[in-house]
Parts: sequence; structure tokens; C-alpha cells
Amino acid sequence: MSVPTDIGEISRRGGEFRAGGTDLMARLPAGPYVDLHDLPGLSGITWQPDGSARIGTLTTVAELAGDERLRAAHPSLALTAGALATPQIRAVATVGGNLLQRNRCSYYRNPSFSCHQSGGDSCPARAGLTLYSAVIDTGPCVAPHPSSLAMALLGCDASVEVHGRAPFGVGELYGDGSDPTRDHLLGPGEILVAIDLPPSVPGERAAYHRAIARSEAEWPLVEAAARLVVSGERITFAAVAVGGVARVPLRLPEVEEALLAGETLDHAAARAAVRCAPAAQNGYKVALLTGTVLEVLERAFGAARG
Repeated sequence: MSVPTDIGEISRRGGEFRAGGTDLMARLPAGPYVDLHDLPGLSGITWQPDGSARIGTLTTVAELAGDERLRAAHPSLALTAGALATPQIRAVATVGGNLLQRNRCSYYRNPSFSCHQSGGDSCPARAGLTLYSAVIDTGPCVAPHPSSLAMALLGCDASVEVHGRAPFGVGELYGDGSDPTRDHLLGPGEILVAIDLPPSVPGERAAYHRAIARSEAEWPLVEAAARLVVSGERITFAAVAVGGVARVPLRLPEVEEALLAGETLDHAAARAAVRCAPAAQNGYKVALLTGTVLEVLERAFGAARG
């Protein structure tokens, strides 16, 4: 395993980048591995006078979850980080690794199958087990995007820094899901170095919830994060993002618009289903999606009212 200390050198090398390494044994990639841990300036949270923050990509998930200032300014992100995996994994898993991890599809991870992700020209999940597949169909691959932090950062209007490029919105890191061969759109040798958070919206309150098959340490079937500002009984700001339901993390503008128009929380949450096109075995995800969105809206609304 190579351990260079210069980001220019590392970006020119071949191989697979390694940070926390929590997914390597599950996928058993061919390597060679290039360890990023000795690269300077990629760890920690730096706050600016205007309340914005820069998060290095080698910052651990546990650091996000435990940072008091982040919990106050961006509670949806801190809550999401605190719900991931297990304490042991959060202690070593990095922000960058979570954003750039490979999907969890059992067909992609089984060497007996060939799919778009492994060099094939089809998606065996479409004709096979669709129980955990995307319910909002955005392209040939139906593996849900695995990054909870990407979903939360999308809801926070965050941007990302890639070495050698100008910052761009976190949504652009994934595109629209129409490319079935990729889990993110970074090119070979490109290194994600930081995430930039804008200042929080004054008075915002947030909530996060994941629907999982057991009490903890499980990949979400559906997850959602909501940020709200409430004045009296009226919602004046809304940001709602969801994961586990599409090839990419998604914002739900139809839900946000309904909230700002004064619709009830349950009517707004029901709008989360408008883009759903379930497969044979995952129709349950539509109700789970609207229920999860309603859950975070009720929590955030209640917190905002005091």
C-alpha cells in the first residue's frame, strides 16, 4: 500500500484511494491502495467569521456527530452523522469515504453477476430482487445511493472542493443518476478535499430519521432530513432531502413548495410520492417514504415552535 504525502503526487497515481477503509473488506477490490491519511490539511472543521464552515474530507463521522457547534448550526447533518452505522465504524469512517462509497447492491457485490457497475451492460436487479431497489427511477441502475451524509449535505446547500477544481454544489458530485456505471462523477485521480457549509439560516430547526429493519447498525430503507424555520404557525423556510429511494440523493422541491404555500404537514409529505414508480417488490417504499418525510417534518416543526 502506497502512502504519499503530497496531494499532487497522489492525484497522478493509479489505484484505489483509502481513507477509513471500512468498505474494503466487504468489496475486496483489486487494489493497489493509496492511503490518504498522511495528506495534510484534510481533517477537522474550520469555522469562518460569517458562520460558514469547511470540513476536511478526512474528518471522521464521529467528529461530525460530536461537534457541539455543528450540532447547533447544522443539526440535520450532525443528527445524520450520529445515526450512521456503529460507534466503532463512525470512529474511523471519514466524511469523504462516506460521500464516495460504492453502492450496496448485492448483484454488484456478487462476482457471479455482471452489471453496469462491474463492466456489464445490464442491471440484473431489475429482473431480480427489487425489495431494496430505488423507488424513484432515474436511470438504468436501480441501486439506491448509499451516502447518508450526501443526503444531509444536499439539504444544507453544501458545496464540495475537489483538488484542482473550483467548488461546486454537492448535487453535482452525483449528477442526475442517468449514468449507470458510476456512484459519483469524480474522474480517475481526482481527490475530494473538503466540504463547504454555508451559514445556517437564523431560527432553523431540523430533524433526521431513517427507516431501518432493526434498531441500529443497518442501511436505511428510506431516510429523510428536514430543515424548517417557523414563524408563528407558518413555515417560512424549508429544505427536505431524502435517501435510500433513488440512484442519487434527492431534494424534494415539491414538498418544500407545499410547506411554504401553507399546506398541512401530512399533505406536504404526501407529495414525496409524486415521482415514485415502484418495482414489483418495493411498493412498500412509497408509503415508507411519505411516512418518513412526515416524521421529520413533525419533529422539526415541533422543535421550531419550541
